[in-house]
Amino acid sequence: MSITIDLTGWVVLVTGGARGVGAGIVDAFVSAGAVVETCGRSEPDLDAPGLSSPSVHFSRLDVRDDEQVHAWVADVVERRGRIDVAVNNAGGSPFGRFEAGSARYQRAITELNFLSAAHVVSAVHPVMMAQEQGGSIVNITSISARRPSPGTAVYGAAKAALESLTGSLAVEWAPHIRVNAVSCGLVATEGAVDHYGNPDSYARVAATIPRGRLADPREIGDAVLMLASPLSSHITGAVLDVDGGGEWPAFLAHTPNADLLNLTAPEGAH
Repeated sequence: MSITIDLTGWVVLVTGGARGVGAGIVDAFVSAGAVVETCGRSEPDLDAPGLSSPSVHFSRLDVRDDEQVHAWVADVVERRGRIDVAVNNAGGSPFGRFEAGSARYQRAITELNFLSAAHVVSAVHPVMMAQEQGGSIVNITSISARRPSPGTAVYGAAKAALESLTGSLAVEWAPHIRVNAVSCGLVATEGAVDHYGNPDSYARVAATIPRGRLADPREIGDAVLMLASPLSSHITGAVLDVDGGGEWPAFLAHTPNADLLNLTAPEGAH
């Protein structure tokens, strides 16, 4: 027996779907037959997987602006008649010490990684509540939400807030709307090698992940697709970790159990 996810006729919103993880999410839903409405502040690369499909429509807007978000959702409903899934993917942060960031910087990071999602779910709530089939919301968070995030402290705090919002809304909006989250580990996006310095340092970072590599954006997309689909009809308030096993437990290299477990610490993980 095979299991397939067929979302033909579904309308899916994906914020920040022009590149990286967002493009992987768009690709997954397009492959399942859905119509995808995505948005961003800059025009997408139409050569990215899924984005060249006639099933994808891109709107240029800033998700940090609640008026733009509400106008976008209203436009989608007018054109499509429904919204089945909303995926809050837009986010990110530059690297820098906390004390070096201005109040304006802190607000911008919080707005992008937390308030943008709050704007989207507020806008889609009345639409999904009015639909007989309800709706599904998936928030994209990060391992930074539940472990120290030096260099991106405000980002980690904002993602922690998003995970808290996920659990609260799952209860508040049940049973009509399911609200879940996918927590991403390290992902092989377009600029990942440059982000880690060079191919050698990238490989060393990948070696610290138990599965030995960074996630492909489509793997994040497939996880989101599963959570949004009827296969997960009784899952709400969950945070699904897609991180290849997390981070290598470096402390084990310094215990007698290292030999017992046949563990070898990756270079640089001590």
